[in-house]
Amino acid sequence: MGVSVNLEGKIAMVTGASSGLGERFARVLSRAGASVVLASRRVDRLKELRAEIEAEGGEAHVVQLDVTDYASIKSAVAHAETEAGAIDILVNNSGISLTQRLQDVTPENYDEVLDTNTKGAFFVAQEVAKRMIARSNHQNAGKPRFRIVNISSVAGVRALSQLGVYSISKAAVIQMTKVMALEWGRYGINTNVICPGYIQTEINAAHLSSDAGEKLLQILPRKRIGNPEDLDGLLLLLASDQSHFINGAVMNADDGLSVG
Repeated sequence: MGVSVNLEGKIAMVTGASSGLGERFARVLSRAGASVVLASRRVDRLKELRAEIEAEGGEAHVVQLDVTDYASIKSAVAHAETEAGAIDILVNNSGISLTQRLQDVTPENYDEVLDTNTKGAFFVAQEVAKRMIARSNHQNAGKPRFRIVNISSVAGVRALSQLGVYSISKAAVIQMTKVMALEWGRYGINTNVICPGYIQTEINAAHLSSDAGEKLLQILPRKRIGNPEDLDGLLLLLASDQSHFINGAVMNADDGLSVG
């Protein structure tokens, strides 16, 4: 008998869902049966994705979210729970990257990346976790009910040239995940982090097909770039009841890049 993931009856919120990995994560969770809340600043893109998910028979809701704005975070989570119901799964995916030499980074560059990737991710998780904690029975008995999946990067575990500030922000997400797992595990919340390697999306497709992209390919262990669907199995594991004994894990999905 095969093993399958069934998320029917679960409410999953995905930040940064308007493109790239976030869009893929939302589709995958929907296909597994979850009702998905699509969150990002680009509401027009979210509405298009909602229509596509609904055309496949899924259920999706749209909320506007700017993770650099604390009031927007609180409003978006409240709106999500009003529209869809209490959140069971958070995929904390919003993020940006800048390619710069360290000596060229300005305070504005630094703040932009850290405010989105670290501070924004923290307060989204905090706002959702507060509501999960309120629903918890404050006991450790039974399987944990809730899942937070933070998205970091191979750059958070391996130093990569010209990605210094991005690396700092994503390393912080890894340590943040561990502390969340430690503090919130008692409330039935499992918090884990995925660290993807180089994954081709619409955002980086042009770069990866350029001369610079070809040079990058040569430093990768198996001289290949991943695709968004390469993360499907790991995401479903961490979002499902099958991960009830996984808490505080750092899951590298980088084709071996972090090993070297």
